Amino acid sequence: MVDFAGWSMPVQYGSIIEEHLATRSAAGMFDVSHMGRLDVGGPGALDWLESLLTRCVSDIDVGRCRYTLVTTDDGGVTILDDALVGRVPDAADGSPRMTLVVNASNRGRVVSWLRGRLPAAGVALADRTAATAMIAVQGPAALEVVTGLCGADDAARITGLGTYRSTSASVAGVPTAVSRTGYTGEDGVELVVPEADAVTVWEAILAAGGPRGLRPCGLGARDTLRLEAGMPLYGHELTANADPFALGLGLAVNLESPQGVARPFPGAAALRRMRDTPGGRVRVGLAGTSKRAAREAAAVLRPGDGRPVGVVSSGSFSPSLGHAVAMAMVDRDVAASGTALEVAVRDAREAVRVAPLPFYRRQAPRK
Repeated sequence: MVDFAGWSMPVQYGSIIEEHLATRSAAGMFDVSHMGRLDVGGPGALDWLESLLTRCVSDIDVGRCRYTLVTTDDGGVTILDDALVGRVPDAADGSPRMTLVVNASNRGRVVSWLRGRLPAAGVALADRTAATAMIAVQGPAALEVVTGLCGADDAARITGLGTYRSTSASVAGVPTAVSRTGYTGEDGVELVVPEADAVTVWEAILAAGGPRGLRPCGLGARDTLRLEAGMPLYGHELTANADPFALGLGLAVNLESPQGVARPFPGAAALRRMRDTPGGRVRVGLAGTSKRAAREAAAVLRPGDGRPVGVVSSGSFSPSLGHAVAMAMVDRDVAASGTALEVAVRDAREAVRVAPLPFYRRQAPRK
């Protein structure tokens, strides 16, 4: 157990590699209650979030989620966090209800920033992180395990969810918000339940999934899984001053509305300049030939003369592939797939090649 943004979190329950491979072959269960969970409601909720987030939300349907960035405008642009924004069924008075899931390490500043921009009326913001728990169940057997704890109607509704869709259901007898989302590269769901019911739901999933190969997983496997899936992590690939277009995250930035009108969210002008004038480095995958992994901040070098051409943002041994992998920001002239490079590992150099992201892609498509 380690301290993580004020939460006591498991790095591993047993073997990180075994937890990782169980998620790929059967299912892994992750306590992700440290993630911030915010509710936004009121007649002005949609317009307010539309004015603040990089992703369009004014046209979002009930039951859908979108990946977005939270940015400020300080003469340029600062990325406070990446987040999932979703729309849930409207309130009884017909006003929209929205949710935001943010990173634990950024929750405080995101909440403070949002509260400082609340209008005098029409929008309510509630931080429900402490009142709820969040459990991710990921892997080929994830849906079977979770739906086995539901009635027939709820099970059918969960099974029928598309990617980045959400619904409500009763799981192990507990009212649960269910989304077809995750951070592992596998199919699966993320469940939000009342804090008082968290242990009940966790133990029910473990009892139902254990015979099918499900294992509880910690932060270690969560990190190796998301790295294989090529998913960025705030503080590593994504930083306050990062260029989202160079990172391949242009999908999270809607500079124009669906009608083609420029959107004036914080930092939009600076992001438009980034889009129109590409920077010198881009995010790539690096595949090694050995198990020796380059870690964050390791230099990426040109073979022969050893000239620095980039820096590693995340690196690890890949349990699924059997060799080291990394993500790095490298000069555009060495970013082509197959380019031979080297990475610094302690006092040695390890050969790598630029590889397409993600490193791992599951076989079965999402429904």
